[in-house]
Amino acid sequence: MISVLRLGHRIPRDRRITTHVALVARAFGADCVLVSTKDSVLERSVRNVVERFGGDFHISTGVNWRRTLKEWQGTIVHLTMYGERLKDALPKMGKKDLMIVIGGEKVPPEVYDVADFNVSVGNQPHSEVAALAVFLDRLLEGQPLEREFEGRMRIVPSEKGKNVVERPAGLPSRKDCLKALREAGCDRAVIEHCKRVSRLARKIASLCGADERLCELGGLLHDIGRGRTHDVDHGHVGGQILREKDFPGVLAGIVEKHVGAGIVKDEAKEIGLPARSYVPKTLEERVVAHADNLAEEGKIDVLIDQMKERGLLTAAKRMRRLHDELSELCGMDLDDL
Repeated sequence: MISVLRLGHRIPRDRRITTHVALVARAFGADCVLVSTKDSVLERSVRNVVERFGGDFHISTGVNWRRTLKEWQGTIVHLTMYGERLKDALPKMGKKDLMIVIGGEKVPPEVYDVADFNVSVGNQPHSEVAALAVFLDRLLEGQPLEREFEGRMRIVPSEKGKNVVERPAGLPSRKDCLKALREAGCDRAVIEHCKRVSRLARKIASLCGADERLCELGGLLHDIGRGRTHDVDHGHVGGQILREKDFPGVLAGIVEKHVGAGIVKDEAKEIGLPARSYVPKTLEERVVAHADNLAEEGKIDVLIDQMKERGLLTAAKRMRRLHDELSELCGMDLDDL
């Protein structure tokens, strides 16, 4: 648990900067922010961000800071201009159960006495927001910045412009997906394969800008139809199972279209599936389909040769094209993952 205790918050003068304190705490790896002054407007602003962008982050205002510090069972770190240098203090403190204290107006002298570490993030005047960001980044070595928060809104990195994706509401958890696999009758081997595909799909998604959460869950559920059949129609059956369970349609679509590099309408009709296309179209559908292809063999040429030996020449061409397209988007040959 890493908590941030904000002292000296003044309404409305400090509301904007204290909001920034909370957002930095969330983004850089803290679990909650505690504010000594009651401010319901501040609480709503921060909770709105958490609701839209995700994460398990909490804010409480109007806390009794003296009691909070007295009852804290972990390490208390006070960020100040006048303390021990950051590089000297960090090796002496752990990363668990930290209470990080930052002030607004003048910090009471007793905070210096009760703190286990008074830490200077530089000894020149600057913002407490900057001090908190630098401290958390050094403490946690930048790892929280790579986290996926799994909120409704997701920012896709891009060189120019804004790329914001809104996720479908009601996505299940990994626990829900694993439970669904077991309830559908999938054995241990199928479930372990699904976990491998899920990990690979998320890795590919991170490289090509696809929705990592959708790819992770789609990969985990892709073979749920194998609880009922191991035939080529298991993708279609899996989509039906998910719709019966009221899982989001976007996941059912990923599952239905994951087989090979997809099944075109004429092929579907020949093998007894409803006569429609099962070719993956969205980026997430394509990522999961190809993660399934690569999860076991790992090399595209091996897969292509196997398909040619079975006489699936057209399907082999589709798989090669899918591999090349995703490799280009990822900036690397997916054989090298």
